[in-house]
Amino acid sequence: MERKDVITFAGSPLTLVGKEVVVGDVAPNFTVTKTDLSPLSLADLKGKTIVISAMPSIDTPVCELQTIRFNKEAAALENVVILTVSMDLPFALSRFCGAKSIENAITTSDYKDRDFSNNYGLFIKELALVSRAVIIIDKDGKVAYTEYLKEITEEPNYDLALEALKKL
Repeated sequence: MERKDVITFAGSPLTLVGKEVVVGDVAPNFTVTKTDLSPLSLADLKGKTIVISAMPSIDTPVCELQTIRFNKEAAALENVVILTVSMDLPFALSRFCGAKSIENAITTSDYKDRDFSNNYGLFIKELALVSRAVIIIDKDGKVAYTEYLKEITEEPNYDLALEALKKL
């Protein structure tokens, strides 16, 4: 299902596929692949507060900044899981995490089944990448915060996301 809203990449329009989640929704389950090639599903994180940091590719400057920032913030958060999701292969994610000392966030890939990006309305049809977004899921499995960026070359509003997180 193609979404009607428009996102852009450096000003060029793109098509998102899937249904956007909204605050109050029960978070749809998904399975992604961790850097050790094992699966991780949302159900595996049941009972935890989760910040999903979705992005196109770790090998771009904005995605790198986003991953580093959420990894840094995660160190100060208790009972919160930071889950980074992109289409990058697990090997590239592992290499990046080692080089940048990413130890507080779980980096995962949606390359296999595109389960996450389709279930959250973040699959970019033209590029076969995950669009940029921040989604917070509370410990009861409900969507508590969303930011779907209209221009995917821009960084998310970290302060708003962290403020929403503090209210949980």
